[in-house]
Amino acid sequence: MKENEFYKNLSKKLGRSNFKKVQDARVGLAGLGGLGSNCALNLVRVGFRKLTIVDFDVIDPSNLDRQFYFLDQVGMEKTGALEENLCRINPDLDIKSIKAKIYKENAGEIFADCPIVAECLDSAENKSMLVGSLLGSGKFIVSASGLGGYGASDEIKVRKVKDGLVIVGDLESDICSKPAFSPRVNIAAAKQADTILEYVLSK
Repeated sequence: MKENEFYKNLSKKLGRSNFKKVQDARVGLAGLGGLGSNCALNLVRVGFRKLTIVDFDVIDPSNLDRQFYFLDQVGMEKTGALEENLCRINPDLDIKSIKAKIYKENAGEIFADCPIVAECLDSAENKSMLVGSLLGSGKFIVSASGLGGYGASDEIKVRKVKDGLVIVGDLESDICSKPAFSPRVNIAAAKQADTILEYVLSK
């Protein structure tokens, strides 16, 4: 494809071979809240263009303190709003937007063409469900656990659990017990994106 100015800059930074790896990789994002929306923006800014974004929800005013949305988008579906925002960074994206709730029964089908999946769901139960559904399928899964509260951001670490599964977080501060604030959520989301970049470039 013809390179726009955005791509030309990244191609110089990454090198032609690495840039092609990033361009060719499709990444699935399960959940488009604080983790998913910010992970997506970091992926796009480093050159990923093939994304499958999945969420069933609409934007609420309470989302604006930590998610990549804006006041005039309140009430919009998160899939449509995020696609709009990402295309403002780079209009030459290949985004599959899927408005759906993810279950054990449909996870495999939803992410069938995604060799990489970022788990960005809210509850521990849903996180475990998604990882369990996709683990063993040959996909590279980057999950997150423990990013609630504020401070102690150095405790948000990247941990390889097993082949094909990495978890980002402190593994303790669940957002269901501690409120989620933008700084720690963004740190975790950026680490998810950086882990995906590292994985793609290492192949």
